[in-house]
Amino acid sequence: MYNNCCRTLNDHSPSLLSLFLSNMGVIDQKSKKEDEHPMISKPSRLILLVKGKHLLSPLVFITGFSIGLFLCLQLKSFHMPTMKTQQQSFWSTLLFNHTTTMETKQELQLQVLQHNMTDQELFTRVSSLSSSKSSSWFGWRYNNDEKMVVKVAFMFLTGRGLPLASLWDKFFEGHEGYYSIYIHTHPSFQDHYPETSVFYSRRIPSQAVYWGTSSMVDAERRLLANALLDESNQRFVLLSDSCIPLYNFTTIYDYLTGTNLSFIGSFDDPRKSGRGRYNPQMHPQINITHWRKGSQWFETTRELALHIISDTVYYKVFDQHCKPPCYMDEHYIPTLVHMLHGEMSSNRSLTWVDWSKAGPHPGRFIWPDITDEFLNRIRFTEECAYYGRDGENVTTSKCFLFARKFTKETLEPLLRISPAVLGFGP
Repeated sequence: MYNNCCRTLNDHSPSLLSLFLSNMGVIDQKSKKEDEHPMISKPSRLILLVKGKHLLSPLVFITGFSIGLFLCLQLKSFHMPTMKTQQQSFWSTLLFNHTTTMETKQELQLQVLQHNMTDQELFTRVSSLSSSKSSSWFGWRYNNDEKMVVKVAFMFLTGRGLPLASLWDKFFEGHEGYYSIYIHTHPSFQDHYPETSVFYSRRIPSQAVYWGTSSMVDAERRLLANALLDESNQRFVLLSDSCIPLYNFTTIYDYLTGTNLSFIGSFDDPRKSGRGRYNPQMHPQINITHWRKGSQWFETTRELALHIISDTVYYKVFDQHCKPPCYMDEHYIPTLVHMLHGEMSSNRSLTWVDWSKAGPHPGRFIWPDITDEFLNRIRFTEECAYYGRDGENVTTSKCFLFARKFTKETLEPLLRISPAVLGFGP
């Protein structure tokens, strides 16, 4: 189209030249009388006219060419499809558009949660990040000193809604930009969080989860992988719908970002509920001396999370040979970390659970249980080692940052006492 348009303009260039010279008052001789210049003879005027024409010809050519080029480009853009932005790969926009505004970055973050990748496609994409040198994704946030701000990813694994959402809203209030939220729930469940809630539009593509099966670990890995897409997420916390925070956001954030270690419980349990669940068919990839048990509720660094997502060997072994009474969510990650990455973990969980009662499930808490004394007993009755980034090993009474299982009816008393006990709230 460009060539055709320019050819047409060239064919009519004499007319354009005549029009231009006419407006300049050079060749419109019929409208000018010779006696308007009585001091210049006719031959002299003819010479001046010819010279003026030669001087103006390049200027007219350049002007005509510029006008023609402008018109051709306008016509070309008019006929081009307007679907460029729709055809542009979402991931190329995510990876290469470094000048997006904060509002656009927030929109992109929401689009990430609405992708249509399969689990395998998602895990493959995330695994490729472990070898990438780039850290210029949309999620980065910088403070006034131009230092990168680390975010903590809070990953909620639930069968339906979050009955304690109002308590968590208060917990996160005022700390925007320092956390990310991801929710995995049953695909048929319709949530209705208000737009003012931190949980609004934070649901990832989910699948059904069945207790005691590998689908529980699949959901955990799905949450990790979605959170890893945002490279500003450097710490990852797995929580249930019955979890509560035991401290305010600043205390928990500093605790998590102040160490290079993950918090994954992993221990050798010689009982039937421990080594008794080992399947000899897991040999030779996994033998009985490797077998470990631990809490499902973990907190991990980005590096260790990438190792968990990238594993294909040991996951397949567990998926094939760990069936009830072997529960994959209690053994897979603890065993994997112990075998390959033990030096990266503090070997303890940050989520307190009451196992004082016999049975396959921990104790549950209702309204009358919620008192100052009860919460403080969870927060300060134990001592543990904490390894800071500077290599200092200190003993602390802050061993648990979260606790479960709290029922929906505990919301009101928790909101009432949280300002005085937990350090946040109304």
